[in-house]
Amino acid sequence: MSLHRDLPLLPLTDPSDPDDWRPNSSWALVADRDADVAVIVEHIGVGDAIPLHRHEIDEVIFYLCGEAEVRVGEETYNVRGGDIVVIPAGNVHGTRNTGQEMVELRAIFPCARIDIQYVERNPAPGTVGDPPRPGVVWDTHTGAVEPVEPVDSPSDPSAPPAAVG
Repeated sequence: MSLHRDLPLLPLTDPSDPDDWRPNSSWALVADRDADVAVIVEHIGVGDAIPLHRHEIDEVIFYLCGEAEVRVGEETYNVRGGDIVVIPAGNVHGTRNTGQEMVELRAIFPCARIDIQYVERNPAPGTVGDPPRPGVVWDTHTGAVEPVEPVDSPSDPSAPPAAVG
């Protein structure tokens, strides 16, 4: 068992991730070598959005405060603090802060290896008009990043997910 408290949140302005540039939002990763899970702690700034993307593993998001619009597949939900959204593997999803305050959430993954493939993007400066980069698998225990086979049609949110190799 381990306790994680008072995590330092980092701005979402990493030049190595030009597909999700959100200078008004911040995040932290919780990973424990003794457990095959990962947790993302995130604060979404007013007006900011997590771009549409998919994972090949399930995700559960706990919304702690704020108001947001969440898309999962073809469904759209208005959520607020106290709500929980379960996202089955392969479903395109994203969250947009629609309120007047920060949205705070915890995203729980049942595996320490998190894959992500963007369907849309929040472009970093100088990358407007670029397509989303190919998907990756991120090992939260080691920090290693590996490529994922792209889906046949990355612009089609209903396309099936790619296989993790």
